Amino acid sequence: MAEKKATTKKATETKATAAKKTETVKKAVKATVAVNAENIGFKAGDVYQALAAAEKALSVKEIAKAASISEEETLLGLGWLFKEGKLLSTEDDKVTLA
Repeated sequence: MAEKKATTKKATETKATAAKKTETVKKAVKATVAVNAENIGFKAGDVYQALAAAEKALSVKEIAKAASISEEETLLGLGWLFKEGKLLSTEDDKVTLA
């Protein structure tokens, strides 16, 4: 009988631990992006290199993954490159080098 109580207590503790882990995972941390010319210029370089390596049109999500940067940083870099005339957009919402 003593063993059954210990098992029940352990199961309850395990459920409580699992609930805490789930709660921790749900709290996502948003990374901040420093918005200054130097940082955006570096992100533009990352975007350009990702597109050059791919040698085809990519979506924003694909560029972010290839460049290992966030989608927000990707959009900042794309804006910089579009302004310089280095990019073209395609009909299917993808971007390629000009």
